[in-house]
Parts: sequence; C-alpha cells; structure tokens
Amino acid sequence: MVILLTILQFVFSILVVTFSTYGIITGDYRLNFLMILSLGVLLLILGLKEFQKERKINGWLFIGVFLFSVFVSISSIF
Repeated sequence: MVILLTILQFVFSILVVTFSTYGIITGDYRLNFLMILSLGVLLLILGLKEFQKERKINGWLFIGVFLFSVFVSISSIF
C-alpha cells in the first residue's frame, strides 16, 4: 500500500507541475480546474500517508484541503 501511494504521489505531482507549467508558458488557463483537481488528489494521497504514520491532525487537514480544492475545481467548471 505504501509503494502504491508513493507512485500515485509521484504521478500526481508530475501532473500538477505539468498543468501549471503549461498555464504559465502559454497564458492559457482553461486547464486550471484539472491542475486544482490533481492537486486535490495529491493532498488526499498525502493525507492517507499521514494517517498511516499515525499523524491524524495532519491527515485531517490534508483531507479538508482536498475537499475544498475538489469543490473549487468543480465550481470552476460551471
């Protein structure tokens, strides 16, 4: 489980950097909702890893920010 979370953390980190770099270079921010959604999923993964390390306060904080970022991402679509 730890290896899977680490791989997913790496993949979503690359996605966030890719979307943000694309937005900065081209000035086209239509894909910002995907960047925010990817960042939210990355924070969910970090929260799960914190729960595994028995750091529940940090885990709940990451999950709270995940929920907020998913809300922002979905609301920016509409």
